[in-house]
Amino acid sequence: MVLDLVFIGLAIAVFPLSVTAFVLVLSADRGILKGLVFILAWLACFVAVLAVVLLTTGGKPPAPRSPPSTASSAVKLAIGVGLVGYGWYRHRSRHGNHERSRHRHNSSGGGLMARLDRLSLWGTAGMAPLLQPWGLVAAGAATVVGADLSHSSSYLALFGYCLLATSSLLAMEVYTTFAPDSARVRLGKLRTWIETHQEQALVAVALVAGLFLVSRSISQLTS
Repeated sequence: MVLDLVFIGLAIAVFPLSVTAFVLVLSADRGILKGLVFILAWLACFVAVLAVVLLTTGGKPPAPRSPPSTASSAVKLAIGVGLVGYGWYRHRSRHGNHERSRHRHNSSGGGLMARLDRLSLWGTAGMAPLLQPWGLVAAGAATVVGADLSHSSSYLALFGYCLLATSSLLAMEVYTTFAPDSARVRLGKLRTWIETHQEQALVAVALVAGLFLVSRSISQLTS
């Protein structure tokens, strides 16, 4: 379980669309406060998903090869296949998407920042769940089915998973809080790089995460 959560948490942390959106939030008016609200809503969503799973299982992992255990692995397999398919689709249509994305950025970038400046704190909180990569979040939830809350190591694993999945946002928030001028320059460069390489990054994250989930779930189903 721990290896799966580490890998899924890393994939969520570097998911390009979430990172880009958070950079834009930090660049908006009252960006530090909005960033904090975004992170709190992001974490609250993670905790809610984990709580639902753990309440369903009672904090006890299902027996190997039992219907719940098989269903958990089957869900991860389906998500993995979906991510591989999504990555392959984005790879095949990358050129057209890049041209459309560049056109949208050039024509509406200023309007987007204006809307973010006017966005309320409640609106910022509502953005966080919408921008989470829900395929990966679902894969994490399916993995947490195997958590055994009778051992403290499971609590540490769950805490580490939430922290790891939020680590990129936390790092940017702390950096902007304590070094705003330097952060503005560096995060601007990061945003430019991600927007320039967004399709490649999405394809890479989707394919690598998908192949990992497929291999792990097949191993669990056949062992």
